[in-house]
Amino acid sequence: MRAGLGRVARGSGATEVPARAHAYTGILIVLAVVATTAGLLLPATVPSDDQVPAVARFGIACGVMALAQLASLRLRIGSGRLSVNWGEAALIIGLYTAPSGWLPAATFAGAGAAWLLLSIFAKLRTPLEVVHIAACQTVAVAAAVTVACRLADPIGSPLTPPLAFALILGALTYLLVGALLAVVTLRLVHGVPLFATLLRALNDKLLMFVGNVVVGLAVVAMVHQDPRWLLLLPPALWLLQQTYGQRLRAADERRAWEEFAGATSALKKLDEDEVATAGVAGALRLLVAERVDLDVVRMDGGWRRYHGDADGGEGVADLDERPATEGGESTLVRELTVRGQLVGQIRVALPRPTLPSARDEFALRSFGDTLAVALHDAVTHRAWSLLRERSSYDAVHDAPTGLLNRAAVITQGDAALRRLGRDHPVALVVVDINRFRTVNDTLGHAAGDELLAAAASRMNTLTGPGELLGRLGVDQFALLIAGVERMSTSRALDRAAELADAVAAPTEVQGIQVAVDASAGVVVSAAGSANVPELLRRADIALRQAKEGGGGNTACYDPSRDESSTDQLTLLAELREALLVDDQLVLALQPAVDLTTGAPTGVEALIRWKHPRRGVLKPGDFVRAAEESDLLGAFTLYVIDKALQVAADVAAHGMDVPIAVNLSAHNLLDQHLPNAVAELLRQHNVTPDRLVMEITETVVMSEQDVIDEVLAGLRSMGVRIALDDFGTGYSSLAFLARVPVDEVKVDRSFVMRMAESPQAAAIVRFTIGLGQELGLRVVAEGVETAAQRAALETLGCGAAQGYHFFKPMPADKIVAVLSQLTDSARAQVFPLRADGSA
Repeated sequence: MRAGLGRVARGSGATEVPARAHAYTGILIVLAVVATTAGLLLPATVPSDDQVPAVARFGIACGVMALAQLASLRLRIGSGRLSVNWGEAALIIGLYTAPSGWLPAATFAGAGAAWLLLSIFAKLRTPLEVVHIAACQTVAVAAAVTVACRLADPIGSPLTPPLAFALILGALTYLLVGALLAVVTLRLVHGVPLFATLLRALNDKLLMFVGNVVVGLAVVAMVHQDPRWLLLLPPALWLLQQTYGQRLRAADERRAWEEFAGATSALKKLDEDEVATAGVAGALRLLVAERVDLDVVRMDGGWRRYHGDADGGEGVADLDERPATEGGESTLVRELTVRGQLVGQIRVALPRPTLPSARDEFALRSFGDTLAVALHDAVTHRAWSLLRERSSYDAVHDAPTGLLNRAAVITQGDAALRRLGRDHPVALVVVDINRFRTVNDTLGHAAGDELLAAAASRMNTLTGPGELLGRLGVDQFALLIAGVERMSTSRALDRAAELADAVAAPTEVQGIQVAVDASAGVVVSAAGSANVPELLRRADIALRQAKEGGGGNTACYDPSRDESSTDQLTLLAELREALLVDDQLVLALQPAVDLTTGAPTGVEALIRWKHPRRGVLKPGDFVRAAEESDLLGAFTLYVIDKALQVAADVAAHGMDVPIAVNLSAHNLLDQHLPNAVAELLRQHNVTPDRLVMEITETVVMSEQDVIDEVLAGLRSMGVRIALDDFGTGYSSLAFLARVPVDEVKVDRSFVMRMAESPQAAAIVRFTIGLGQELGLRVVAEGVETAAQRAALETLGCGAAQGYHFFKPMPADKIVAVLSQLTDSARAQVFPLRADGSA
């Protein structure tokens, strides 16, 4: 048994072995020289009737020792290599053939010559390693000879039990000393554990040791009886060599599979750093490598390298460019891909001069595929986490200003009011930037956002403890003052004037000095008398009073001018009458088209109210009032009924285009909704898959058990479910995990800001990829330009809708438009006009 010094691979090249290993080699050489010299100086004992010349006996011993080395088998331990050979058989034959004192010299010469030949023709060892191996063998043989000759003088003696015992004991000494010297070498060079490695080496050599002893004793017996019996040995030796090799390979394979199982099991993590670190460690163990570099594609398109080596060193570094894909003589390189998507690359440097075997390539391929999936899952999980965090932040913050948005002002404001005493005075100030639209129209939306950010920053510096500042809408801000013990109307008006003056201060926007006016409305109330939505409504009435008095003015809420309560009641009464007639509530239909073919993929039904007194009202003017009344159920079924009339007409013209209807969270609290929808589908003879129910993320914050039951009822009959305005709330991913949907609609706010906002573009890209991963149809809303359409098509978005394709149109035009789109798609033509005309 022997181990060479080897070389410790680092990076792209290799460095020399540690100095302690060189010192160890020097000690072995000195011991070998001493053993050789002392053996040659001892008197040579040969049989009295010996007719074989002394030189011939020495040559036979050298040849036997050389053959034993040439017929060696190699196995890896850690990042080192260990060779097992026929040394015990050669020792027994040498003790019988030549004087015992000559064997150390014969071993040094024979082993050195054999490994010199191997290093020349097979490039297995360096000259220093050859000398190291020869010295190890010489020291082991010298120890074995000393033990054996203490019991008997084997040369030329008949094989008796005492002699056999002496030879066996000598062979055992050779095994133990040789194994110990080899393992010490591996310990010094490669850092393997000493005793565990020694036990493994002895276990792997046990069968071969027994065979070697039997062969050696058999050869001695044959030579003593009749040398012609030796002609029977070659086939037996060949079979034994194959048996030894098979056993070592089987043991190596068993350990490899155990390592593979352990390495792949360690990849079951969702953190990218943990997966990459486990991947490096697993590859080091599985391929007994000197160094492993794992390069992972970062979310921003760059690369990050995780590396580890056999000495336990590890680290992480970001790369400036993509790593090279080619490997070296002792290096394996494999790209890590998942369904054609590159996620990384692994580079494995094997201990030199080990060349990669077919097993190494197979192991790296199998482990690399598992590692690729684990990294892909970890990166996807990180993307989901970042999106969830971003969604959570965006759900309560306004993008241009960083202030709380309207929903957060209401939610956090109500929570603050509940913490106060019922009679504790609070004030709400609503500030409006006058003529803000002029800035947008003149200088552009980017300038408008810059002006909003400057105004928000100034007001934020004026906000104190116990106060809540947020942006309500396009040009309005709100400040809730809840921490002042003695809040009076005059004090609240002073704060409002202070905020308005701060907003009105000259601001440099896009290199131009801009001055705007601001108005402010104020309401003062007891904490227990109204919630934040009601305070906002009252402050908005005060704001209108301030605007009527001139720009920059402030006003306090006057209850005598509040007509909203009676107006809302009137509006609901008129809506109840409109549901009984057929000419007031009408549908405006907007098609969605396939970005590749131009074919229609769906139609969204939008409701309009042709009010006989107020003119055309959009959903924002009356739907909220309907949602908060008992009219919601009848109103929703009215819209679905109208939509199914259109769906039946479209189907009658041979087109398979589904129609979508928006549902609110309140609709999904109605357990009778699925049965009502089923009855309408039956009446219009429309298959359920032609109806799509669009749901916003806010339903997740409602009573989930009831909602789940209603959604399950709709889905069970075949109605499709679409998630509208995806990404605008904090609960999008939670919704997808809880409720199976068929379609995801990217909110128009992200689509419209793709060009100037990397965050918006990232959310659009992630939503499209997420839809593809989950097998969902993805529709982008609010597409208004050809550039937006091209960007979405490049990202792989399936469908889109918006003014770039069609504006919402009357129901009597939709069949003609859909027919034109279908015919154009079949003819590979995509003649869409932004004005919506056919």
